Amino acid sequence: MQIFIWIVFLIAVSMAIFAVQNSNAPAVTIKFLLWKFETSLIYTILGSIVLGILITLLFWIPRAIRASLRKKNVHQEKIST
Repeated sequence: MQIFIWIVFLIAVSMAIFAVQNSNAPAVTIKFLLWKFETSLIYTILGSIVLGILITLLFWIPRAIRASLRKKNVHQEKIST
């Protein structure tokens, strides 16, 4: 678990360095269905990374909860027998 925390920390630091070094990136136009807006390229990239992390967590958290409940149930069954 500690190695996972270090990996997340390194990714966050890398993203911060990337954002600072590319702060003068050109603006890009984003079109999605009826929406259209302009934003900096760095905000687009960082937003994509954050969205990817959120989607990953959306699928990972329920699986982790189910695994934790299964482990708890198995442990309780071992105690009761």
